[in-house]
Amino acid sequence: MNKVVLKPANCALDMGDGSERGLYVSQDYLLQKMKKVHRGISLMYTYYPNDKGWPGRASVVHKNPSGGAWDYPYEDYFPYRGGKEGLRNDEPFKFMKEIRQRGQDVVLTLTIDPALTEEELIDVAKDLRPYGRILLRVNHECTGTWFCFNKRATYQQLADFFVLVCKVMHQYAPNVKVILCAGMWQEDTGKLEMEDIFLEAHKAADIWSGDQYLSLHWGWPADVATKETSNYACYDVDKVYEKAKNTYLRLKKITGQDKPMVLSELNGDGDVTGPFEQAYMMKHFMERLQKDPDHWLSAFTMYQFRDDGRLGCEVTDPNNKDVGIEQPLLGVYRDELHKSFFTQPIEAAGTIELPAKLRWGGSEDAEGVEVDCHFNKTPCYFEVYFEDELQDMNIMMEFGGYWFYKAPGTKVVDLMSYFFDKPLDKATDMKLRFFCPPKDGMNYPENGSPYDAADGDWMTNSYTVLPKLPRVRIDEEPVQLCKAYRD
Repeated sequence: MNKVVLKPANCALDMGDGSERGLYVSQDYLLQKMKKVHRGISLMYTYYPNDKGWPGRASVVHKNPSGGAWDYPYEDYFPYRGGKEGLRNDEPFKFMKEIRQRGQDVVLTLTIDPALTEEELIDVAKDLRPYGRILLRVNHECTGTWFCFNKRATYQQLADFFVLVCKVMHQYAPNVKVILCAGMWQEDTGKLEMEDIFLEAHKAADIWSGDQYLSLHWGWPADVATKETSNYACYDVDKVYEKAKNTYLRLKKITGQDKPMVLSELNGDGDVTGPFEQAYMMKHFMERLQKDPDHWLSAFTMYQFRDDGRLGCEVTDPNNKDVGIEQPLLGVYRDELHKSFFTQPIEAAGTIELPAKLRWGGSEDAEGVEVDCHFNKTPCYFEVYFEDELQDMNIMMEFGGYWFYKAPGTKVVDLMSYFFDKPLDKATDMKLRFFCPPKDGMNYPENGSPYDAADGDWMTNSYTVLPKLPRVRIDEEPVQLCKAYRD
């Protein structure tokens, strides 16, 4: 048995899960489909607590004569129910807990009323303290014209508001890293869009970002993209790649800083290209990223998993929003997700004895244990049994690049699905790893409320004692075969 450490990938992958275009899909379903955890899961919410109709969703409480996605008083994301309202067991917190239980970090997009005061922002910061290394993207695509916050404030006011958000988060929730998603590099000028206005915001941000689609039908859902309509575009994938990379290089030059660069929304839209070309475009982008020796991009978010249009790995079944229809993109993206370039390495870090106190800092910084499993051939049964005090624990397992979840109360987890995809052709030794993300998805200080305590490493690290190893069953033969049938 060895101690192991989970470290950052060359380029991390996050998954968008829910927005104005589709409902949230459970992490258990995503794990079954993808066979692997993402670094983070991206949620999109809106926060206009002083507006008429709040906290109702905009499309429910307000009329929209045009049918456009953005023609509401505030954005048609689901409302953020914390902050002024204080419902910390409602959305998005119940999903944030689920994400962290399953070994992933939260990437939270909030469109926020830019008229909010510092005191009102402090309430949001306190909400986010217990959720570990959370990434917060505020008022994204802020150099555009379509979001409601753009209609309420000037670009300079939006830049100043972002700096205020950074100040509040850094002081009251230092576990939160703030993302600025602003204008990107322009070929005709060699500069960023509105770089002078947002310069101080770029300097204040923890992470730089842009949203970039390979194709997009922005007229959805008001119209259907056809050769006779105009509310869509398709771009050269290589030019998109160069635009994003030049954005990072330009940011380094104008700020004198070097920060992580991410693409917070990236995909092609099947409404424009059809489903097969959509998959090919993403594959080409991801393969080019792997071949680039500069390794300039720290992460990107696949937007999104299940989409009511054709901007997802699944399309929502129009008869039942709880059902997704898999697209060619899903299999192509999953293959790339499992490549080493996009995979968090797990490195041995010496021996360890039980009981072991394991640290969970996040999906790119965690301690676990590994054991050897010997297989003479493809097994018939490969199960892990959690007995006694282990039964109530929250555990993530990694085996051969596949990840498996054990929820509190679960007694046994079947790992055979790995061999369904990858049967053995010879005797093999493989590693089985165990990690312990926080049991309920939240971090806690030793004393007091997580919403009140504002110092100590508890906001970035949680600790769990693994008292013993679970029992592993490896059986190479079935319990019994049907002799008469086989004869």
